[in-house]
Amino acid sequence: MRRAPFDGSFAGWREVARSLLQQGVPPHQITWLSDGDSGGLFDHAPAPSSPPVAKPLLRIPKQLLELLQNAACFRIEDRWSLLYRILWRVAQGDRAAMLPGDIDGSQLHKRLKAVRREAHHLHAFLRFHPRPEHAEGPQLVAWHEPAHDILASASGHFAERLGRSTWLIATPDDGVYWDGQRLHYQRPCPSEWQRLAQTPEDDGEALWLAYYGSTFNPARLNRSVLETSMPVRFWKNLPEGPLIPRLMSQARAGAQRDGQAEAVARQGGKRIRHTRAELPPLSENADPDLLR
Repeated sequence: MRRAPFDGSFAGWREVARSLLQQGVPPHQITWLSDGDSGGLFDHAPAPSSPPVAKPLLRIPKQLLELLQNAACFRIEDRWSLLYRILWRVAQGDRAAMLPGDIDGSQLHKRLKAVRREAHHLHAFLRFHPRPEHAEGPQLVAWHEPAHDILASASGHFAERLGRSTWLIATPDDGVYWDGQRLHYQRPCPSEWQRLAQTPEDDGEALWLAYYGSTFNPARLNRSVLETSMPVRFWKNLPEGPLIPRLMSQARAGAQRDGQAEAVARQGGKRIRHTRAELPPLSENADPDLLR
């Protein structure tokens, strides 16, 4: 069995995979070892020295490299093995490995779909907290716990929308900092970044929670749809997360009949009633079709 150590990044894997491919090493003979795996990065027997030989020219579709790079964000034990197996097959002329109908291609596209969905979750459920104006460092901070390694590729979304505001996103594994002009990526995430993101000083959070509670519509509550569109695992990191179970409980206890949040239902108001006599009389020449 051939041990293949690399730094855990797609660029590092690609370099090692290219070398193994040129040497003709098949997938079943390789054990991939990224940083942090048992055995360590340098705990492997060096390859015996041999005279240099002409390496064959490899022709790999650009589309395949893009697919492999995106699928590499999917966290699973055999992520690098599947990528090399597909790469090996395509290099041998079997391009069916890239297709959803293939046994390997099916796994590839399932992982791509999961990665895209996790990027959407980052965009939808991340909550930035403003820091005090006098504080040094980023103006906005956020903590997120993604299921896959999507931060580096998906965080540019916020750079396009927040202008020159400086911001920081920290996760248990990596972090990004936008200084107003350039995105800085760190893996592992510095402990100082994690501290800033997990202990925000947001004076406006109470106002946001009051707004969220007052606009919650219990009459439209569908728990299964809510938990599908907003997975429960994200609730703990949302400012409104602690409110959601209480609001759902109130909806089941009768707030759905009011069609509005409890605080709004208690407000007084004027009910306007119409009677038949108050309606204007119909013209004799009115078109009956307009009444349908």
